[in-house]
Amino acid sequence: MTREAAPSDALIWLPSTGKPDLLFVLLHGAGADAHQMRPVAEALRAQYPQAAVVSLNGPEPFDAIPGGGSGQQWYSLRGANDDNHGERVAEALPALIRELRRLAAQFELEWERVAMGGFSQGAVMALEAVQAEVALVGRVLAFSGAYAGSPDHAPFEVSVHLLHGMKDVVLPYQDQVDAARRLVQLGADVTADILPGIGHELHPELIAKAMEQLRTFVPARLWRAAVQAAEEQGLKPPLQ
Repeated sequence: MTREAAPSDALIWLPSTGKPDLLFVLLHGAGADAHQMRPVAEALRAQYPQAAVVSLNGPEPFDAIPGGGSGQQWYSLRGANDDNHGERVAEALPALIRELRRLAAQFELEWERVAMGGFSQGAVMALEAVQAEVALVGRVLAFSGAYAGSPDHAPFEVSVHLLHGMKDVVLPYQDQVDAARRLVQLGADVTADILPGIGHELHPELIAKAMEQLRTFVPARLWRAAVQAAEEQGLKPPLQ
């Protein structure tokens, strides 16, 4: 079931029958709207037919171009710089966190069954949301994004998947490589896939790689649970 909503509302895809067993919340880039994330939503629905997928719209009209436009934004980029970027992201996060909590409650899913995916500014919001709030979602797919500032701690029980094009000149991939290294040092579950020949775009190859990571990457908390269960039964724990 799909509900195609007006630009001010979310786009929602539901399983054809039964209750959702997963929830994916998608966040578009600045100057776009919920429709931008449709390719990701379609890939998720193909891989997880029993999931609910919600593509949100940013709360503000896009204002970085004189005269505005038809798109939305999560926070203003007008006059943004390294000194005020983090503050703007922090001011926008509480509303997003509240919406994520509301959606999880609506679909009766624990936070571990919820994931976020974002592109560009939406990826910034997703990455910083799990830095700011514990037990919010279990996974983050960050397409062509960046952190507002260098991470100073590992997000609690979150698998972070960074996906970037090597030819991205809007948000260069080197910053995400540095962030991934920092997160590994902090003990985070993180993957970083940098693909050649791709710019600042929701490229099909990036989406395919994201689906692969969702299928194959085993979060550390699941490894710990498997090890504990094996030890309790006197069995040899799985390879780590």
